[in-house]
Amino acid sequence: MTSPVKTRREGAVLEITLDRPKANAIDLQTSRLLGETFAAFRDDPDLRVAIITGEGSKFFCPGWDLKAAADGDDVDGDYGVGGFGGLQELRDMNKPVIAAVNGICCGGGLELALSADIILAADHASFALPEITSGTVADAASIKLPKRIPYHIAMEMLFTGRWLDAEEANRWGFVNRIHAADDLMAQAWDMARKLASGPPLVFAAIKEIVRDSEDSKFQDAMNRITKRQLKTVDVLYGSEDNAEGARAFTEKRDPVWKGR
Repeated sequence: MTSPVKTRREGAVLEITLDRPKANAIDLQTSRLLGETFAAFRDDPDLRVAIITGEGSKFFCPGWDLKAAADGDDVDGDYGVGGFGGLQELRDMNKPVIAAVNGICCGGGLELALSADIILAADHASFALPEITSGTVADAASIKLPKRIPYHIAMEMLFTGRWLDAEEANRWGFVNRIHAADDLMAQAWDMARKLASGPPLVFAAIKEIVRDSEDSKFQDAMNRITKRQLKTVDVLYGSEDNAEGARAFTEKRDPVWKGR
């Protein structure tokens, strides 16, 4: 039996592909495997960027596997490290993650995409939160989505379950870019390689600052940064890479980032 989570590693980039025919839906086993995969990526010092995508051209991910639930999978069961989909509750994920949305992206699949830092979409991709029609709540999306796109659009999606095509998702700032379907993964890899050549300690500091300051007053957040109370910021300010950036600028050359 093949694994529902496939990986491809090239240099400092890890591609993670959800592969569960027919629709790439996530059951408990798959969620745990995704969590283990993302945690291993997080903890590997040689990996700097991850891409999450779905197998095929029709589905990115429709979320929870309702058939598995009907067969006994507990919707409130153990999703594994990182919670549902392995990413949205994973602690200390301080590396860039790109979602390459290659088709239908709804429910928990949309929540998985929202957990990435950058979302690239195929031109035929579509997005929705249909939980309302099943008498349940899209919990993580209810927290995240109104902070990412205009409040009224987010609430309409949550209240009605209506679908957005890629063009509308892009218009509301839901996705970063739209690409032709056959060019999506090449574009995702181009972006991943570009990020992988960047300063990993700075990326880590950016992600922790964004998380830590989400519900903070501006001055409180700034005080934590300037006092080096955030671990990633403290590491960055005392690092070789921090000094290298200044040296490379004065020497008019490209910096060589070592991640230390």
